[in-house]
Amino acid sequence: MFAVHLMAFYFTKLKEDQIKKVDRFLYHMRLSDETLLDIMARFQAEMQKGLGKDTNPTASVKMLPTFVRAIPDGSENGEFLSLDLGGSKFRVLKVQVSEEGKRNVQMESQFYPTPNEIIRGNGTQLFEYVADCLADFMKTKGLKQKKFPLGLTFSFPCRQTKLEEGILLSWTKKFKARGVQNTDVVSSLANAMKKRKDIDVDILALVNDTVGTMMTCAYDDPYCEVGVIIGTGTNACYMEDMSNIDLVEGDEGRMCINTEWGAFGDDGALEDIRTEFDRELDLGSLNPGKQLFEKMISGLYLGELVRLILLKMAKAGLLFGGEKSSALHIKGKIETRHVAAMEKYKEGLANTREILTDLGLEPSEADCIAVQHVCTIVSFRSANLCAAALAAILTRLRENKKLARLRTTVGMDGTLYKIHPQYPKRLHKVVRKLVPNCDVRFLLSESGSTKGAAMVTAVASRVQAQRKQIDKVLALFQLTREQLEGVQDKMRVELDYGLKRDTHPLATVKMLPTYVRGMPDGTEKGKFLALDLGGTNFRVLLVKIRSGWRSVRIYNKIFAIPLEIMQGTGEELFDHIVQCIADFLDYMGLKGAQLPLGFTFSFPCRQASIDKGTLIEWTKGFKATDCEGEDVVDMLREAIKRRNEFDLDIVAVVNDTVGTMMTCGYEDPNCEVGLIAGTGSNMCYMEEMRNIELVEGDEGKMCINTEWGGFGDNGCIDDIRTQYDKEVDEGSLNPGKQRYEKMTSGMYLGEIVRQILIDLTKQGLLFRGQISERLRTRGIFETKFLSQIESDRLALLQVRRILQQLGLDSTCEDSIVVKEVCGAVSRRAAQLYGAGLAAIVEKRREDQGLEHLKITVGVDGTLYKLHPHFSRILQETVKELAPQCDVTFMLSEDGSGKGAALITAVAKRLQQARKEN
Repeated sequence: MFAVHLMAFYFTKLKEDQIKKVDRFLYHMRLSDETLLDIMARFQAEMQKGLGKDTNPTASVKMLPTFVRAIPDGSENGEFLSLDLGGSKFRVLKVQVSEEGKRNVQMESQFYPTPNEIIRGNGTQLFEYVADCLADFMKTKGLKQKKFPLGLTFSFPCRQTKLEEGILLSWTKKFKARGVQNTDVVSSLANAMKKRKDIDVDILALVNDTVGTMMTCAYDDPYCEVGVIIGTGTNACYMEDMSNIDLVEGDEGRMCINTEWGAFGDDGALEDIRTEFDRELDLGSLNPGKQLFEKMISGLYLGELVRLILLKMAKAGLLFGGEKSSALHIKGKIETRHVAAMEKYKEGLANTREILTDLGLEPSEADCIAVQHVCTIVSFRSANLCAAALAAILTRLRENKKLARLRTTVGMDGTLYKIHPQYPKRLHKVVRKLVPNCDVRFLLSESGSTKGAAMVTAVASRVQAQRKQIDKVLALFQLTREQLEGVQDKMRVELDYGLKRDTHPLATVKMLPTYVRGMPDGTEKGKFLALDLGGTNFRVLLVKIRSGWRSVRIYNKIFAIPLEIMQGTGEELFDHIVQCIADFLDYMGLKGAQLPLGFTFSFPCRQASIDKGTLIEWTKGFKATDCEGEDVVDMLREAIKRRNEFDLDIVAVVNDTVGTMMTCGYEDPNCEVGLIAGTGSNMCYMEEMRNIELVEGDEGKMCINTEWGGFGDNGCIDDIRTQYDKEVDEGSLNPGKQRYEKMTSGMYLGEIVRQILIDLTKQGLLFRGQISERLRTRGIFETKFLSQIESDRLALLQVRRILQQLGLDSTCEDSIVVKEVCGAVSRRAAQLYGAGLAAIVEKRREDQGLEHLKITVGVDGTLYKLHPHFSRILQETVKELAPQCDVTFMLSEDGSGKGAALITAVAKRLQQARKEN
């Protein structure tokens, strides 16, 4: 028993001594946590450098865009071929992907050798060999009669400008085929295939093996957004935000970046980490000075590093009693599979003795322990370095998503990771230590990167097919110059119809005289009360005007109009308005004051004088009974009488559009047009009296309220109306009416978007084909969401949040499509506004007989004010369609209420002038 203990003690002591001896000798290969965090920070800086347009040329980590923009979503199906070129064997694979409610992949594959004379010979021969192997595979499997989409896994650094192209930057590993560098490998392969005439394939995607690994794992786990290979070579890829990739146009969505991290340190960034053995290995390699990080990590080099260390230790008399065998001097004699075998639990020492004996050495027990520990240090350093770089990627992902804690999956592949008994465990442990705020799952890629290339191809063909369908829908909203000119011409015809006595009754653009005959001249003064009714809110204002100063002070209060009042009786509506006026006068301490009043009433009215307005029809969701065909000024007077608390002098009833024009006209005498682009859509302008057949007299000008929202109610713009416009119209309170308004105004744009989203979801192009209850709800998609979603400052993550608030669980790709839909709908609206406005300014130019017109348009409305692109597109369209008009757009700061007070003041001034005359 004592002897056993003595032996155990001796062995433990021997082991400790040998380990200490190796640790001292390889001191520089042991990396502390502090050093790893430092390497992690260096790699983060290198990634940033690689992503920047200006810094990329000098970056050692190339951060190559792969043009893979989406991971599998489970709806992929079809048959695909895949090739994998880049390792010790070449593989051809047929993959059948079927959804059938569950993710299902069936594969048939065959391996072909990659002889040295092929991979180090002529490039043309290499690709002809690949085409021959593919033809053989297709013949064997009976596939020659069909056309297949094909994905190529090509495990070398390539610069891509699209998914189906790749310019080889440099060969790595053992490949050295001539004439391939700086050429497109996809066209080289396609040319080789064309020569054969007996295979019909369409190369849809070129992917790096790392990207293939990520895609294979992402098919099984949607959280997978990183791929890492630790095999013959080493590399990593991950999904980066497009907004961070300077090398590719566009900010929307994400794209997979192939880091090519094997070259990390080629610029000297790791010189303090590299040892004499790393330098010696590099000098003897096929590509000295290149792929320095890879040479410290990957399977192609670990065995050689161990050999160089053992040789030096033997020379120093620290191993094998100073004896060296001739085999130990031969490069490549120790391979990574030997390193893995020597580190095996339990049989590792026996394996070590066997391997060393095969090398012609006579190792002692102590030698075997020491050699085993050398292997541990070399492979542990490899895992540590990989972990530091991977931790940098995970940190970047977490920061991109602005998360305190990240949940993600890393797809893993590579022979070193798979065959080395300790490697995965070590890597996982160090990664988790370096990024404690990331919950990382490591998923082994079962069928390697070749299946991944097929998955990329499957995703590419899915995305291609979906894109076609989405583009088909969006194309309905893309108006050509010719179509816009058509709208402009038709609007011009309708304007003339509305002004003429004979055609007026049939005109869709009503061209209502407002009896506003003058613009402010700066002499107006006094206190005025103004009312503003036109939406769900009602405003009462007190406006104080000082003459000469063009100075206006406004006090106002906003009151809500409940739905039951909007759609109740006329008497209830006007009683509610008078109640609000009473509250305001009370609030301002003006009870009993008899003030002149202007009433902004933003609905189509036929006026016989400035203080008479007969409601033609309700719009914007109002439905109060017994009002249409009645004079709204009389109805207001009746309601004031019923209340019997105060009396007001109602001087003018005006439309909000006219109010807007007057407000801006007070600041700019050139302002002769008013435009509202908000809940509703309308336009007014100053017309020559001689053109207005509905009003007596030819002298001077009068403001015409066009009520252009009804443009197209006669079917004249049906050629540009879509099925979605028709659905919105049919579901509205006034089907068949206000068609132009329903294509342009804030009240309807969100609803058009909702109809498109429902259709795209039904086609399986959005929200995984699931129409949520919320999406079925009319009015859920308010126009303010369009403004938010289309904001340039808004990242897709925030777009997803907005959609989540609406109960729509969207992917990154869904968010991009929703943003495109919003953009198409709002762009068309702005262009239609522009075409209508161009018709009016051109009319004003021609009426005045001018070669060139300078005019100001006063604008109000939430759509114009809040939407990020609406105003710009509208202005560009006017400029394009009315090039002889110099149009200035002026934002009405105080809205239509101030305008009503100014109209009242002008009316009072003109009344006074008539009295004096």
